[in-house]
Formats: sequence, C-alpha cells, structure tokens
Amino acid sequence: MSEIDKVMYVFPGQGSQYPGMGQDLYLGFATAKEIFEQANDILNYDLVKIAFTDPNDQIGLTRYTQPILLTHQMACFRVFQELTSSKITPVLSAGHSLGEYTALIVAGVLSFEDGLKLVSKRGELMGEYGQGSMLALPLMRDEAQLIAENHGCQVATMNLPQQTVVGGKDSDVEKLESTFAELYPRKRAVKLDTEGAFHTDLMKTAALAFKETLEGASFAPSTMGVVSNFTAELHAEDGSATKNLLFEQLFKPVNWVGCLKTSVSFGIKTIIEFGGGIGKEPQPENKRPNLESIIKKNFRALECSIDYYPAINLKTIEESAQSF
Repeated sequence: MSEIDKVMYVFPGQGSQYPGMGQDLYLGFATAKEIFEQANDILNYDLVKIAFTDPNDQIGLTRYTQPILLTHQMACFRVFQELTSSKITPVLSAGHSLGEYTALIVAGVLSFEDGLKLVSKRGELMGEYGQGSMLALPLMRDEAQLIAENHGCQVATMNLPQQTVVGGKDSDVEKLESTFAELYPRKRAVKLDTEGAFHTDLMKTAALAFKETLEGASFAPSTMGVVSNFTAELHAEDGSATKNLLFEQLFKPVNWVGCLKTSVSFGIKTIIEFGGGIGKEPQPENKRPNLESIIKKNFRALECSIDYYPAINLKTIEESAQSF
C-alpha cells in the first residue's frame, strides 16, 4: 500500500465555528457556492448570512452551529477534491462529535441533504433540551472519572490520554471545578462554551427525541471505513448499525483517543482535516485547525509518526492540495 493510500479524513465538531467561515470559498469556487446555496434551500433559512456575517449572534447557537459546520466542512472537502482531481482514496474517515456526520457523508453512508437535515434536528434538540456545562480536565480518564463521579458529573470526551472532558449540572460542575483547583493547584481546568453537557446523560432527553428522526433516515453502504465516536470501532459496512451508533453518540462519551488508536491499527500515515477553524484573528486565512494539536499529541503518545494536512479555508486547501 503506497503512502497516499494510507489516508484518513477527519472533521471537527462544535467550537470550531466563527463568523465569516466559508466566505473565502464561496467567493472563490463555484463548487463551494453550490454547497452553501444548497444548504439554504434544504434548511429553508439563510444559513449563508449567519455563517458569513452573523448579524444576530446566532452562529454560537447549537441549532445553527451544527448545520453551518457541516456545510463548511463539505465545501472544504469538495474544493479539495476539485483541486486534487479526486485522486485520493482514503482508508478511513472520522469526525469529532458533530463531525462524524460529515465523515458518514463523504463515505457515502448519508447524502448531503439527509446529513444536513439530521444535524439540523440534532442541533435544534440539543439546544432545546440542553442543560448543564462541560469542563476540560488535564487528567487521564480514570482520574477524571473519579473526581467527576464524586461530584455527580460524567466523563463526556477523551481527547488525549491526559485530557478528559467532563459534564454535569451547572452547580455540580462549579463544585467540581473548585475541588479540582484545590487538588491540582498547578493544573488548569477549562470551561467549555456549550449549551449543555453534551455526551452525558443530560442529553438523554434530546437523544430520545432525536431517535424518532433517525428512524426515518436511510443509511447506505460505506465506501470507506467510518470510525464511531462511541465505540472507536468501524460502523458496519452495510450501514445497519449506524442509526443506533448516532443515537448512542449523543449521550455517551466521545472516545477520540480510541478513534486515533483505531487509525493506527489500520496503518494510517496521513490525516487531512476539513473545515472549522480556531483562533482570535477574524480572517479565515488566519484560523488554525481545531483537531491538529490533539491529533499530533495522540500520535506522539502512540509513538507513531503522522503526516497532517489542514484543509480548513481557501489558503490551506490550496497549499495542502499541492502536496498531492
């Protein structure tokens, strides 16, 4: 298997949105413009306006964040495909939380329209029923789980061997944060900007309501392996397990550490990240990739090397495409 064959596509989740995302692609490529306009038609509201100018401060609301992120990721992906003449055949795709839906779309399991409708409903329900908050702790999972459970909270995400996100009711998270500061004065916990304790039991009501929407969705056979956030193993190739995995994913922890371990077991040597962007500079070209740091740190912990390429805006897509 050649190096170019050992590729995994990855897609970030919430927290990677920003006003203006996608405008550079929209103006530069008809491919991207088509994706954004299609999203407007599917959702029956002006997603483009919210993504590009956000006049009413809505991009941070989960009901809008999720469809905007998915649309931006798909625009980045389609432009990258255009610039590389679709010559890359990935082994795997994976996404962090919301990004798992984009991973399923690029693998052919979901159509763009169906995937967008699903995340739109998912975001709406998570925003409607969301409660509680989330805290990133610089601790191993077992250590984080112990302090979380002692305060009525749960592990929500394993990003790194030594970074675990926990979630719970606001009052419980506040007490946990205070206890953490006393126990670990040299370490820093980070409160996450979310509309609830995602991937914990506090999302169970939203998950049960979302299950009705999932029942009406159809899942096709995949063209590549898609790694599940919940199990860190592959979705069944025929799509038969996907419905339940997406239901479980809403209120069970995201095992990103496990997802990257799975990629190593498949011999992945190259990772390309599509969409999103973080950093205080407002321009798309100055944004940094959301997942790059935790991907590289995980691979170092596994003592494996990785070639990483960002495809998150016009500048990085053009630069990364030249490498292929």
